[in-house]
Amino acid sequence: MPLKYLHTMVRVKDLDASMAFYKLLGLEETRRYDNEGGRFTLVFMAPPGQPDCPVELTYNWDGDEGLPSDSRHFGHLAYKVDDIYAMCQHLMDNGVTINRPPRDGHMAFVRSPDNISIELIQNGDDLPPQEPWASMENTGHW
Repeated sequence: MPLKYLHTMVRVKDLDASMAFYKLLGLEETRRYDNEGGRFTLVFMAPPGQPDCPVELTYNWDGDEGLPSDSRHFGHLAYKVDDIYAMCQHLMDNGVTINRPPRDGHMAFVRSPDNISIELIQNGDDLPPQEPWASMENTGHW
């Protein structure tokens, strides 16, 4: 039986803050569904040119008291980036904590406003180690 990837769903507490975070990663809204009866909104965000690889942000209008939790049971979302150092600097400049810095020029982890772990992987060959990343310590969970 053939299998086709559809999306990854994450629950969000503040839709605007979460969308702003994913936009910092370079994702854009590809579609939205508002359900009056169920009192929820689904926003699908994907990298440009990759509408078949979205993350679905699920926002319950009446709140979700379980958010944010540690969410480590979820695992993580992973994205390739062209320059891991530039992406991490961009995120830091916009108030995002780099939980696992790209000390090796290959991989970093950050968390969304809803505590979703996001893995960033250098596209192609690893970049040579450079400061401040090479000596930066981990912060919190990743």
